[in-house]
Amino acid sequence: MKKEHKTINMSKYDSLWKYLDSRGEMQIRLAFEEIKTVIGFDIDHSFLTYKKEAREYGYEVEKISLREKHVTFIKIEK
Repeated sequence: MKKEHKTINMSKYDSLWKYLDSRGEMQIRLAFEEIKTVIGFDIDHSFLTYKKEAREYGYEVEKISLREKHVTFIKIEK
């Protein structure tokens, strides 16, 4: 039997992951400014390390566009 696991330690991106989970859409594209509004700070290079946490909330990062300044998330099977 597969057991669900949620991170006990708070991540600086937890509010973003919870926001994605609350929207529940198959694909979500957020501008960097929208993400800043949700998390309270600008995303930086550390986002690349933290992005794997999104999987615990049913999403993964599909694309990060530095040119267009947005991140696209897609819903996955948990």
